[in-house]
Amino acid sequence: QVQLVESGGGLVQTGGSLRLSCAASGSNFRFNVMAWYRQAPGKQREFVANIRSGGTSTYADFVKGRFTISRDAAKNTLYLEMNSLKPADTAVYYCFYNHSATISWGRGTQVTVSS
Repeated sequence: QVQLVESGGGLVQTGGSLRLSCAASGSNFRFNVMAWYRQAPGKQREFVANIRSGGTSTYADFVKGRFTISRDAAKNTLYLEMNSLKPADTAVYYCFYNHSATISWGRGTQVTVSS
């Protein structure tokens, strides 16, 4: 089982930036897809961005041009660079992992954007 630990969340003003990290543990680490999701209070969890093992990435329309997903293979770490943050980006951000039939979620990191 792959363990995921997110970090990097916090409080930031509108227009600010944050970089989230997701450290993945496990031997012989391989994946099909790793992704970021988020869940705001009272709302369903929603897709933010993913990256596939081949390196291609996909973004939700509401973050295109503002967020960038990347991965450091040597560190087994997934990142989400978030720029031009808005109050609507306030949510708990979760890391997601999939390889074959295995799915794992992290516990999340809180991002709060003040107006």
